[in-house]
Amino acid sequence: MSHLELGLWSFPILLGMIFLRVPIGLAMLAVGFFGTWLVTGSWIPILAQMKSLTYDTFSNYSLSIVPLFLLMGQFATRGGMSRALFKAAETWLGHRKGGVAMAAVGACAGFGAICGSSLATAATMGQVALPELRRYGYSGALATGCLAAGGTLGILIPPSVVLVIYAILTEQNIIKLFMAAMVPGVLAALGYMLTIAIYVRLKPGSAGQREPAGMGERLTALVAVWPVLAIFAVVIGGIYLGWFTPTEGAAVGAAGTGLVALANGGLSWRGLGEAITGTAVSTGMIFFIVLGATVYNGFLAFSQLPQEAATYVASMGVSPWLVLLSILLCYLVFGCVMDSLSMILLTIPIFFPIVSVLDFGLPLEEMALWFGVIVLIVVEVGLITPPVGMNLFVINAMAREVPLTQTYAGALPFVLSDMIRVAILLLFPTITLGLVRLLY
Repeated sequence: MSHLELGLWSFPILLGMIFLRVPIGLAMLAVGFFGTWLVTGSWIPILAQMKSLTYDTFSNYSLSIVPLFLLMGQFATRGGMSRALFKAAETWLGHRKGGVAMAAVGACAGFGAICGSSLATAATMGQVALPELRRYGYSGALATGCLAAGGTLGILIPPSVVLVIYAILTEQNIIKLFMAAMVPGVLAALGYMLTIAIYVRLKPGSAGQREPAGMGERLTALVAVWPVLAIFAVVIGGIYLGWFTPTEGAAVGAAGTGLVALANGGLSWRGLGEAITGTAVSTGMIFFIVLGATVYNGFLAFSQLPQEAATYVASMGVSPWLVLLSILLCYLVFGCVMDSLSMILLTIPIFFPIVSVLDFGLPLEEMALWFGVIVLIVVEVGLITPPVGMNLFVINAMAREVPLTQTYAGALPFVLSDMIRVAILLLFPTITLGLVRLLY
């Protein structure tokens, strides 16, 4: 069997191991390890690689941003910020048709800006918003569907751990990638709110209506979220303005969020220990996946699969758009059974070289930024795509009285909204790249 054939067979073997519930990091490590042995015909190269690979991978300065953003999310969850965000959004939007659901989406967007995790955003905002949605008579389908969709904003709106990993894999500027994701993230939140507005008009009985809040109540709720706004402004604004690097910004954000949680009384010594432990566990999981992906990518480099695939696609003369749509379809399918980080680590080393040789009328750096944002959106769509979207299971587990089929039905309008947004961003790359071009 040739080296290229080994590379091709490694992918279905890897997917088979994942379907058999082998941890993704371990699966990539095993396939990469034995694949390199088969390609080189000796244990010596892989053993020589392993003795230094772990240190070289984890001593990467850019990866230090990951535990800091995770710690920031842990502090935000314990500091009551999710409740303050939802309360503020509810007082301003709750009196409109579907307003409480819109408030839930808006709060998800705000919380995602300081959390950076899709599943954590969905789970945290579900605890806060589900009781209110039930209280005002929202149907189970709309309540669970909007929260599952809102959770996806956690990974798109910067800061985002997955965006950081993508930037490292493709050697792109993290700051520019954050900028490129900002406008699509805001469009996602607005698109979900528009979807809710259309949904409640087509199905009037699916949502109740809250009494309008007084201006005093609105201002009080708005004042309560100033720490969240301040942290986001300092972290993202400071990074964009060059006051500090993304890693330094993550440290500032984690410290600021921790102080706010402490001031709110939501961070005891026990809570601090739990936050640090939770961060350590999540970081260990992510770093092990990164290590497995590094070993697997090293095997792919030995097999020449990415280079051969790029050369083959370029020689076919097929429309670049057809190739791109095929790749996005793969992401949509993978998103139903895998988490976003695993997908990015597994597929970007294969797909990015292919996309890099295609002509979309963009410079290579802009194409990389645009492609990264599009991929991230499609990956997140997979998290709310029936029948196995992970966000759907997270929210449905919190609303046990709602049949899973209703949660599926409630998520479909938001999937359609995402598909429309992806089409718009594909047709008009300037929407994604405009802020980057303006500031650079």
